[in-house]
Amino acid sequence: MICAKRRGSQRGGAAYRRRNVVERCFNRLKHNKALATRYDKLARHYQALVTIAVRQLWLP
Repeated sequence: MICAKRRGSQRGGAAYRRRNVVERCFNRLKHNKALATRYDKLARHYQALVTIAVRQLWLP
């Protein structure tokens, strides 16, 4: 009897779940228009905006 291997079912499951969590986080962060379009020129201003957006997501 030939057993067909299921591709990516066992080994890729955990990696897919982690990647899915990251992708969903980025999609939720993109709701902030300034963050999605990156209006700020300085990296520190952009980092501050990312920090504020993440805190807004995590705080109830």
